[in-house]
Amino acid sequence: MADRSTRERLPNRRPSESFDFEHGGIIYRAEYSRYPDGRVAEIFVNGEKVDSATDIAMRDCAIILSFALQHGATIDQILPALTRGHDERPLGPMGKLLEQIQEMERTGA
Repeated sequence: MADRSTRERLPNRRPSESFDFEHGGIIYRAEYSRYPDGRVAEIFVNGEKVDSATDIAMRDCAIILSFALQHGATIDQILPALTRGHDERPLGPMGKLLEQIQEMERTGA
């Protein structure tokens, strides 16, 4: 694990996975890449309506999330900290995104 005070750099060229997901009636496009050891390293997200408040908020959240990942945090650490409902499911789109990435990583999809 990286020293949390310094950013762990990514290779200039790296494969990525992309997929669409829906939350609250909005379709998002997500893309993520990994470090050579397989850890998720960065995430990009766009909403269906470019430059809308939702699109901008999700892009900004993805930047902050990527920053945290590159400073040593993991999805397993971040996901439980996000807002959840009484049924323990994430309420926000970023929680849904992270759950979907976890599922894709678990199943190899």
